[in-house]
Amino acid sequence: MMKIEKSFQKLSLHKFFYVLIVCFLCLFPTSLLAEGGLLPGASLSLWWAFPFVGMLLSIALLPLLFVHFWEAHYGKISCVWASITFLGLITAFGFSTTKHEVFGTFLHHYLPFIIIIGSLYTIAGGIRIEVESHATPLINTALLAVGTILAGWIGTTGAAMLLLRPLLHINLDRQNRIHHMIFFIFLVSNIGGALTPLGDPPLFLGFLNGVSFFWPLEYLGGAMIVVSLPLLAIFYGMDIYFARKEGLVFHHSPPRIRIKGRLNGLLFFGVIGVVLLSGIWKPEVQFHVGGIALELQNVVRDGSLIILAIISWLFTPQAIHEANHFSWGPLKEVAKLFFGIFMTVIPVIAILDAGLQGAMAPLISLVDVDGHPNNVMYFWLSGVLSSFLDNAPTYLVFFHMAGGDASHLMTSFARTLEAISLGSVFMGAMTYIGNAPNFMVKAIAESHGIKMPSFFGYMFWSVIILLPLFFLLALWRF
Repeated sequence: MMKIEKSFQKLSLHKFFYVLIVCFLCLFPTSLLAEGGLLPGASLSLWWAFPFVGMLLSIALLPLLFVHFWEAHYGKISCVWASITFLGLITAFGFSTTKHEVFGTFLHHYLPFIIIIGSLYTIAGGIRIEVESHATPLINTALLAVGTILAGWIGTTGAAMLLLRPLLHINLDRQNRIHHMIFFIFLVSNIGGALTPLGDPPLFLGFLNGVSFFWPLEYLGGAMIVVSLPLLAIFYGMDIYFARKEGLVFHHSPPRIRIKGRLNGLLFFGVIGVVLLSGIWKPEVQFHVGGIALELQNVVRDGSLIILAIISWLFTPQAIHEANHFSWGPLKEVAKLFFGIFMTVIPVIAILDAGLQGAMAPLISLVDVDGHPNNVMYFWLSGVLSSFLDNAPTYLVFFHMAGGDASHLMTSFARTLEAISLGSVFMGAMTYIGNAPNFMVKAIAESHGIKMPSFFGYMFWSVIILLPLFFLLALWRF
């Protein structure tokens, strides 16, 4: 109960006021919130993409150019870009249509997205893995391999937070540790997330748009293995080289592993179960909130995820949270930034849904040749944009560019969806800003005294190591 009281004490008055506004709008009389029509994507100009581009450029550039300003005001910046979109939509299409689009996006996409990220982050923060072992190259490689596999089931953020500190702890006396963090970002924070919708935000957005739970495992699992094995082999060779350079002699004794907070391990199975159930159970029952239809299975899923997160928070000993340096800061940052992303992308998706009749016809023509998808271009375009923007909205944009119909993309155009998914998930590893856990790993590593490469220094590693593997992957798959 102490945790609940502290949480309410931290909820400032202005934040509580924002919550009241949202609740008021959701329960507003339906006569004033009558369902509006869909946005006419074919009539929207490229200027409607300005807030979305501004939002993504803010995320990419401001942390590099004006770090202190960004840290203090990123939430306000996100709200400004979202507000520009709202005002533009209301002015051009009226309140009803704007309300329908905004509330639909908020309830169908943004809220479930934040709930799954938040529950995985909370549950992962309640588990502490303590490894007592000599930091041999074999043990380090094994930790990366385990993290890569776990990332597909507990999320890249969850797996990164779970295994980063054990890796740092057992290598505390090593002089050369930068390559540990680089390959950790490659594998655990990105590539391992390709197995399920729980693994990486882009795939969960696909799940919310109708892609089945096991589709990534079936179509992306092989590519994940093909890319991961060479990376693990390269890391093992590099770790042996640096260990010998340091003059280290290792004793190969079995590691002693202690896991605390095992209740949270069971809660992870609960997360997998409720997400899987929401994709199978179709009771055809709907609720209406502010004129937006919500399906029962999705309401049950999101409610269950919140309950699982609350159980984790209440029953995890405080000593584990303190040992893990658990805080809500990273989750608050994701929630604020992705609110801006999801809101500003609304007109962009409408334009893409218009296809060759919309303002983005030239871009669509690059990936659509005479009515046939150019899967190589889907892979590279989604990948390059994911490297420098954020892979979740990039995936969503290309998903709609390919038609946005999950039933077709999973079957007749499965290779196209595979190209979009692999580009978005894998190439998030190319820069620090491609995926949320990348910056988190960098920050934690620097707090442990590791001098991480600069933005372009990191890119040197990714271009030299990852890019050749992605070229080979493209030749093999597309």
